[in-house]
Amino acid sequence: MNDDPAKLSVIIPARNEQASIGRTLESVMRGNPGQVIVCDAHSTDDTRSIAASMGAAVITSDPGRAKQMNAGAAQATGERLLFLHADTLLPTDYPRHICETLARPGVVAGAFDLLIDAPNRSLRVIEWCVKLRSRWLSLPYGDQGLFMRAQTFCDLDGYADLPAMEDYELVRRLGQAGRVAMAEAAVVTSARWWLRKGVWCATMLNQACVVGYRLGVDPARLASWRGNRCGRAVTGDGMVTPDREPVSIIGE
Repeated sequence: MNDDPAKLSVIIPARNEQASIGRTLESVMRGNPGQVIVCDAHSTDDTRSIAASMGAAVITSDPGRAKQMNAGAAQATGERLLFLHADTLLPTDYPRHICETLARPGVVAGAFDLLIDAPNRSLRVIEWCVKLRSRWLSLPYGDQGLFMRAQTFCDLDGYADLPAMEDYELVRRLGQAGRVAMAEAAVVTSARWWLRKGVWCATMLNQACVVGYRLGVDPARLASWRGNRCGRAVTGDGMVTPDREPVSIIGE
């Protein structure tokens, strides 16, 4: 497979991500991909201007991660697509890792291992569990940077238009089409979800959504579950107040 980064399109759904989009795009641009698309869902902050100033093509989409990623893919020109969350940083030389992973026999898609940007020991356990789930069950999630050939994405009709579980649903369909493999590198994602909800509450909520989805619970209801706050770490303005301030592990 040609490992030319110019043949890679990076698609980033975003909404009010001015605090993180700059760092994310810095990590993206280091790989010199052929195309970077930020699919903005009517942000009311400076997300759009920051993304445009850093060289990304900014398009507007209706809210909803599935809608945004499908809109980005419709504008993509690369032979390979990488779907990246706006608060997730890519590893050095990620285009090579993507090409090497997709070149393995029978592989139709892949993702990266996960590191979480906070020092909490409980998050190290989460990282270990994610690694086991991804490698043993071939079930990486969207925060791990899902990538695939553009033709594969087209053949599967992209993301299902769901308000939740869109990444889980796509990975299951990819697994029916071939192997979903893990790259030999890791992304670093924000810890805000786990810290906002409480690490174990967030983990149990994620698992409840998976079980609920498999049992046929309406995805709109699952989305409402994820929106409910639990845990004592959340203040009235939605910001976390952990016992310790998060300390970045990026670059360590």
